[in-house]
Amino acid sequence: MASSLRLEDPSVFAGQWQATLTARSDAPEAQALQDKPSNICLIDLESNQTLGKGADCLSAWLQDSAIGWFPDPDGLSITGKEGSRIQFFSRQRDGLYLSTLKSGLMITLERAAKQP
Repeated sequence: MASSLRLEDPSVFAGQWQATLTARSDAPEAQALQDKPSNICLIDLESNQTLGKGADCLSAWLQDSAIGWFPDPDGLSITGKEGSRIQFFSRQRDGLYLSTLKSGLMITLERAAKQP
């Protein structure tokens, strides 16, 4: 089945993404109404497959240094210092990826709206 999945070009992912940290019990609608800036990070996926602005915020959630990223046929991987995967985000739909941490908390990664 994996052979039917297409590996996206890294340029498809480059740009700004919004990462949101939620508990399983938080409905997305309820989370959007909560004023918890520490639960939201804006992260830049650079075209050279490194993480730019927001990497520190994501690193704190992952409890590991998030340095880079690469596309997978069925998602997106975040890499650490040695270039190995430290977290995998599964594709839910175009522009929306989801990962569950060991703690049970979930991170959604959604492409940020293009700035005019």
